Amino acid sequence: MPQGVERIDEADGVVRLRLARSERRNALDQAAWEALGAHLEALGSAPALRLLILESATPGVFCAGADIHEFASASADPAWRRANQAAIRAVQTGLARLPVPTIALIDGDCVGGGCGLAIACDIRLASPRARLGITPAKLGLVYSLHDTRLLVDLVGPARAKRMLYTGELLDAAEALAIGLVDMVAADLGAAATRQAQAILAAAPGSQRATKAIIRRILDGQVDDDAETAAMFDAAFEGPEFAEGVAAFRARRRPAFGASRAAGVPADPASA
Repeated sequence: MPQGVERIDEADGVVRLRLARSERRNALDQAAWEALGAHLEALGSAPALRLLILESATPGVFCAGADIHEFASASADPAWRRANQAAIRAVQTGLARLPVPTIALIDGDCVGGGCGLAIACDIRLASPRARLGITPAKLGLVYSLHDTRLLVDLVGPARAKRMLYTGELLDAAEALAIGLVDMVAADLGAAATRQAQAILAAAPGSQRATKAIIRRILDGQVDDDAETAAMFDAAFEGPEFAEGVAAFRARRRPAFGASRAAGVPADPASA
């Protein structure tokens, strides 16, 4: 596609966003950043959405980051820089704050802004040939505070410093050891299917509320307020709890619906 992003809607509320600029190793130019942001904005209010999977349309490469060719020619223009920074931030915050679970499937190189996409997702599954790194120090640039915080929250300050100071690429085994990815699987597609099935088998309202609460913790909240207390209380009167208890008593698997919050109020802070 001209914008470099493909959207595939699957059954059960699963959406795949595929990076499709194989001629640039999926490096994202301004049009691609904007297209990805538009998809995320639309998905953020999609009531039937259960799971987002971010992947490459081309095996062997996830994303080489920002398109340095475009960056080198356009970055002298302050207006372009502001537009580019806004587009990238919209994508990173859109991924990090999407109300449903997100999975990044990393096959091959995942570098710079591409690694930023992966760390903004909830779960990262990698193939053995994956390599991950964030490389602004090799270009004389500075990584944004928002994206740096995502990295620090994931691997801790010491490992984040090492990655950012050196710009080195970590292989899949090291990325797994430091928590940069959650699983390394030779059959990435099969691993993704198993993870997706486990997510879809659980209660969507519970997942949305849990993600909202975790985001509040990462944003610095240290105790319940009226809104998080309301999420906790409302769950006891919602249809998901009723179905969960009924299934437990009947010794069967629960059949949760795909309703947006299933009795759990949305978190206003996630909007």
